[in-house]
Amino acid sequence: MRSSYDALVDLLASFDNFLGRLSIYAGIPPTPALTNLLVKIIVELISTLALATKQVKQGRFSEFVLIFLRRLTK
Repeated sequence: MRSSYDALVDLLASFDNFLGRLSIYAGIPPTPALTNLLVKIIVELISTLALATKQVKQGRFSEFVLIFLRRLTK
């Protein structure tokens, strides 16, 4: 249980860092390309949260976070 909690904290910290960078993009005057990029980023965040929710319900959250963090650092 503790490892799942730690994994959740790590995932949310990654989201916090990512959203901080996203806010920089949001401060730039929008262009069609930037708008497209922001939409793709938000869709990926929502998809990741949906997958995390599914994994939590199946009791495999720690495994999911490890895979996610490896993917994020590539």
